[in-house]
Amino acid sequence: MPDFPWQPSLRTPDPAVRELDPRFSHYRLAHAKVERVAGGLRWAEGPVWFGDARHVLFTDLPNDRILKWDEQSGALSVFRYPSDQANGMTRDRQGRLIVCEHGGRRVTRTEYDGSQTVLANHFKGLPLNSPNDVVVKSDDSIWFTDPPFGLASDYMGQKGCAQLPANIYRIDPLSGELSCVAEDVQGPNGLAFSPDEKILYVVESRARPRTIKTFNVTEGQVLDAGKVLIDAGVGTPDGFRIDVDGNLWCGWGTGEAGLDGVRIFAPDGTAIGHIDLPERCANLCFGGPKRNRLLMASTTSLYSLYVNTHGAT
Repeated sequence: MPDFPWQPSLRTPDPAVRELDPRFSHYRLAHAKVERVAGGLRWAEGPVWFGDARHVLFTDLPNDRILKWDEQSGALSVFRYPSDQANGMTRDRQGRLIVCEHGGRRVTRTEYDGSQTVLANHFKGLPLNSPNDVVVKSDDSIWFTDPPFGLASDYMGQKGCAQLPANIYRIDPLSGELSCVAEDVQGPNGLAFSPDEKILYVVESRARPRTIKTFNVTEGQVLDAGKVLIDAGVGTPDGFRIDVDGNLWCGWGTGEAGLDGVRIFAPDGTAIGHIDLPERCANLCFGGPKRNRLLMASTTSLYSLYVNTHGAT
């Protein structure tokens, strides 16, 4: 598809990196600017950093592929095609790729030899909806959201009917058993744990206004009823990541100027900063050798920005 021209700011500090609260000044680097490192996509999603190989993998749902951007050479290549319309991705504690697949309505793991193992595709005998985003906890358990978004059309998934509520699931690291940890959340989307793993943050995409909820985690796997931490107002939060200080770096946007990009929240839910992008950001991750390079999957492009923090591991 045709690409569009991108011109980074010639000014430093980059005016695209905006301070909304004095707490954000610590995280903004005066000499770092937003860069567009890849383009020509239809809907970029699910970035995951491979530090041992110095590349990021991310998905392009409508084009049914997983792409690889190499940090050292700047080369963009196809990692997997077809991808069963892969969406959110992460790595497990052994470095293997975990993928949410809209097309197959499943969660898979890519083994060291390149083969794929299905980790979850049914719950209580019924097919999952369209697994959306995924995170791995320090005990090796895998947590993912399962909204019906990929069933709406054949563009971002495979048209079909939901047979299960929009739940949040956990895959046990020892037995492989799938359990529901939160039932019928209003369009669960991006999710992430706090650095101490005592809180699970989840985007509710079907709530109006959209929200980011917090769930207290007890015994490592039990969630409470949850409460609203962030009212997004007219904004649209999507995928997000947590830094070592517990701040939330959230893909954001509605197609309106001043809203598209990444919005940063302090642990108390206060919006402290915003990174303006010319496109809506769906998801992001921390990368680079020091995990201080924010990689932002944003509609047709992958953008990056060095920041003065590190992604929580």
